[in-house]
Amino acid sequence: MAVISGDGVFSHVFLGAVDTAVSAKFYDAALAALGIKNLGPFGHGWILYGREKPAFIIARPGNGEVPSSNGVTIGFAAATPAEVDAFHAAGLANGGNDEGAPGPRSHLPGAYAAYLRDPAGNKICSYTFTDGN
Repeated sequence: MAVISGDGVFSHVFLGAVDTAVSAKFYDAALAALGIKNLGPFGHGWILYGREKPAFIIARPGNGEVPSSNGVTIGFAAATPAEVDAFHAAGLANGGNDEGAPGPRSHLPGAYAAYLRDPAGNKICSYTFTDGN
């Protein structure tokens, strides 16, 4: 069995965290709204997330420096607008900052999304498409 799930495009996504306990609290709540679970610790302080296999990892950067992801956004798929709403609310309630309230996005037909900054300053979002795309 493969350790990392991948999806044909990515093997995994890794985001740096200043404090993994604080970031894990945020991601446990926000990603649970999308059916993504904390699959536990791995190696030297990594925390793995996925549905069945890891695909998303948070940890302190390997070089020991503060993480920086200016200009990077990681998008998590949602099944419904209600999941997007729950993702945003859970993230805000667990140390995240609003980067774009849940709602329609005019740049893509049928898009419904919400944006957050995690406790380390990484930008994430959740998207669904109401027209089935």
